[in-house]
Amino acid sequence: MLNRGRGRGRFGLRLRKIKQFFSLPAAAWDYAVGKWHGLEASHEMLAEAAPLQLAEDAVAELEGEWRKLEEQQAEQVTGEWSGQEKILIERIRAETSRLNRNNVTRTEAYRLMYQRHPELHWAMLAHLVSRNGGWNMTDLAGEWLPQLLPGDKRQSVFLLLEHANTFIFGDAYPQLLLYEESVRMQRPLFHLLPAFRITRFMKPVWEQFWRRRDSVPLTVALIVNEQHFIEQRVVQDDYFRKNVLDTLFFGMQSLLQLNAVMFPYHYTEGERELRLAGLIMEDFDDLSERIEFGKSLYAVLFGVPRVRGGALAFAANGRHTGSRADYAPHLFARVRREPPTALYKERLLGGKLLPGAAPLYSPELRDAWSNQNLETAKREDWFGSADGILPYFRKLKLPRSFELTNEYGLLLNKIELAVLAAQQLRQEGHP
Repeated sequence: MLNRGRGRGRFGLRLRKIKQFFSLPAAAWDYAVGKWHGLEASHEMLAEAAPLQLAEDAVAELEGEWRKLEEQQAEQVTGEWSGQEKILIERIRAETSRLNRNNVTRTEAYRLMYQRHPELHWAMLAHLVSRNGGWNMTDLAGEWLPQLLPGDKRQSVFLLLEHANTFIFGDAYPQLLLYEESVRMQRPLFHLLPAFRITRFMKPVWEQFWRRRDSVPLTVALIVNEQHFIEQRVVQDDYFRKNVLDTLFFGMQSLLQLNAVMFPYHYTEGERELRLAGLIMEDFDDLSERIEFGKSLYAVLFGVPRVRGGALAFAANGRHTGSRADYAPHLFARVRREPPTALYKERLLGGKLLPGAAPLYSPELRDAWSNQNLETAKREDWFGSADGILPYFRKLKLPRSFELTNEYGLLLNKIELAVLAAQQLRQEGHP
């Protein structure tokens, strides 16, 4: 009886493998069809697009200012401010610190800043990218990744994300608040930027924006600045290189969902139809790729009316919690429906839940991670020469394909298959 049971088990395993083998062409066909529909949807939306433009005279003016800076030392913080200026500086520092507690507070701060000043395109881009950062953080404590990564690895990935988010907010938000105060006082206050140790690269950009109110050069400059800001402080940091970026598991970025940034731009509750726009990054390590990636996201978000309208409506109507149920309640739940010790069973087909399957657990940030008391970022000025940054100001292209709905369904299926495979290995006694 025992041998017969083992025989049936081996036969069952072989049968499953045969079924998987014959299902591959169908899966490949479904993916190809979905990819084609995504490309078609992208082309349809591109026909309505109003591409963003980097004005040549604006860039030429900035180049002249940046070249003047090449021969100068970074401005020293002397403390030679008036009494009112000192009060303002301390107020901005305190407000930035208060809102930099966690991903949820940062994300909402960006949204409210854009709501008050819609000319600050970067604030809305940062809000939506920060939402993605929160979803990545909670994935580490959600349905799948605890079954794929040990606790110390998940902690290290969280700290990488938290440091990058915290450092960018700590550098960018004082700039936004200083602009807001300039608007209130009806005069530019950008001579105070050195008080917050902001790179000298940004001062002529803000001064030009005050005169021209051209959102595009400012947004590109903030993208360039923030990616340079985290390059040495996070991406090249010894701890994160050793524990995250140079490890084998980080090569599986698609399983971590770290390489995709998505803008939900359509959801129909009754039909449970979700539409996503965005892009997938190939190499997080590459500074230039991160900058071009950010520029392309900006081009899609503010250059494609259907994406912009849908994403802005999503941001305005849905509170950010960190849970993926924020944008896909038909797939994810903030409360776990099944005990974490239960054997995981396949729940997805084509990126949708199988009939009767429980939704995937995606906790809110507050239930996944506590607030972190991080060290203050080093404030050395990264700017060296105009030649190093001018290539980023030559063009702002719309990508050919940015409709990610099908890609996202495929990604979910891949992660689930990885979880099932890992579970099978553990059952067979493999470490």
